[in-house]
Amino acid sequence: MEIELDEIRNFIGEIPPFDALPPEVVASLTQKITESYVRVGEQVGEDETQKQQLYIVRKGLLSLKNGSGQLMGKLAEGDVCTQFCAGGEENHYRLQTEEDALLYSIPCTELTAVVSTYPKIMLSFLQNSAEQRLNSAVSLMQKDNNATSSLMYTSVTDIMASPVRTMDESATITTAAREMTENGISCIVLSDSAGDITGIITIKDIAKRCVAAGIAPDNPVSEIMTRDMLTIDHDAFAYDALMTMTREGIRHLPVMRDDKLVGVITSGDLIRQEGRNSAYLTGAIKKAASLESLVASSSAVPQLQLQLVNMGATADHVGKGVTAITSAITRRLIELAQDKLGPPPVPFAWVAAGSQARREQTSHSDQDNGIIIDNSVSDKDWPYFQALAKFVSDGLAACGYIYCPGNVMATNPKWCQTQKVWDGYFQDWMSRPEPKALMLSSIFFDLRTIYGTGQLLDEIRDNMLQTSQRSSLFLAHLTSNALKLRPPLGIIRDFVLINDGEHNDTLDLKHNGLAPVVDLARIYALAEGIKPVNTTERIKAVSGSKTLSAEGGANLLDAFEFIGSLRIQHQARQIRLGEKTDNYLPPKNLSRLEREHLKDAFKVIREMQNSIERSFRAGGIG
Repeated sequence: MEIELDEIRNFIGEIPPFDALPPEVVASLTQKITESYVRVGEQVGEDETQKQQLYIVRKGLLSLKNGSGQLMGKLAEGDVCTQFCAGGEENHYRLQTEEDALLYSIPCTELTAVVSTYPKIMLSFLQNSAEQRLNSAVSLMQKDNNATSSLMYTSVTDIMASPVRTMDESATITTAAREMTENGISCIVLSDSAGDITGIITIKDIAKRCVAAGIAPDNPVSEIMTRDMLTIDHDAFAYDALMTMTREGIRHLPVMRDDKLVGVITSGDLIRQEGRNSAYLTGAIKKAASLESLVASSSAVPQLQLQLVNMGATADHVGKGVTAITSAITRRLIELAQDKLGPPPVPFAWVAAGSQARREQTSHSDQDNGIIIDNSVSDKDWPYFQALAKFVSDGLAACGYIYCPGNVMATNPKWCQTQKVWDGYFQDWMSRPEPKALMLSSIFFDLRTIYGTGQLLDEIRDNMLQTSQRSSLFLAHLTSNALKLRPPLGIIRDFVLINDGEHNDTLDLKHNGLAPVVDLARIYALAEGIKPVNTTERIKAVSGSKTLSAEGGANLLDAFEFIGSLRIQHQARQIRLGEKTDNYLPPKNLSRLEREHLKDAFKVIREMQNSIERSFRAGGIG
């Protein structure tokens, strides 16, 4: 008997969430376990005694069905059925054996008595759906992440300089320089005669806009100050300041409370708080004088990604931080091209597609870009834009952003066209949803202006969204195409692993985990006429609409964040080891609990795919 109890204890002690309990607690639970054999075709959960048990599958295969007979999932060896202890709908569940099964069961009351002092474990037993378990996992993960980074939970008011040195904008440049030197500060906020804030001046401004430009220092400081300065609210966190500085390539942010100046935060403040950060990298990119300098800055991107992960940043924050660097490099390359080629003959917009447009990049993705040119372009102007495209694309390749294997780049004449031609592309794709059109739609319906006249893309997007909301046939085809990517979850809730040489026995988190959510979010946005292209922003914007319920949106966001977090943590391990980053995660690198949560995330995605497929069949969208 003792040998048998040891076997049971060892078995359940390796199953989440029991594996998180102390050995003595697992031993106590083992004493309360009852074994039962259930033959093929028999049901569990029919009488009142069976309805008050937690079941652990030791051997065999069972189907979990609700009161309507709908299959909710399948349970095999090592799976735990919590439905009967979760309350609420317990009377409506049934376990149907598909193979002879050996079950371990624990009365719910006995379970509660033993693990009640372990609230996190107890919570997992009270949650009877993948959505609930996944939400708890993501919430806990984000809480833990926030606790690992001082920037994530430090208010800007905790590290800002206050009070702020201010000065009337009519004062001389010399006076401002003397004030900064004597007080050891790097900026002064300026105001007009009425006391209203009008701008900011920094030591760098004096050096660049006064000394280097040959402006007399006795001129008013208003001649060289930065107007329309960016600010940050007092209740923001230091990490928000970091992201703003990284995105805009600045080093000073005035802090406001109720439209009143209360302090200023600098990149130096953030560095002292958390060490090196991406704001300095962006600043170096903005002043790079050569391609070689940009290549040097680009080589730091993997370490930036690692730093952000170590700081506890979410997958969304990492994507936005890394993409900010890519966009800064792109903008600087365009500026260097213009130094060589001269100013553009007509307005244009350099646009990014794919993950860069969505601000969801990880280090050194491939290129997806194009140029939208004003319709006034003439034949003699085309060589300029062809040269611009080659200069920038070659520069990006030198910086580690490989040429797009599908040639979706501005160097391809098809993607360097007038606004009119681009507008025609979108209208044609939606009116004739052929396979190639659907493939291009998945790329170019995610576009963002990186440099130039944003109105060119904005007008195309407005026209496109007006059409997409009416194009139910196109959306149906787009959905059918998107559903070809399915989560790698087998019928008995095991992972379906890659069986292909180099990446054998791994999960492709990008194509089978994140991409299905990206595709769903794009379809929701097109159906509802939503402008954002970032996946998280799209889901938030459309949640609660006829296309996506608020609950469905929340579940999808949890799945996207959890899979994204596993991806960036996997890549962080590769960066630490000096390996090339990829999206292929061996499940053996995950804890058993992480594997269970990943299964829940895949299950959420699968159910949302099934839901949108049913909606189209019923004519529910468009």
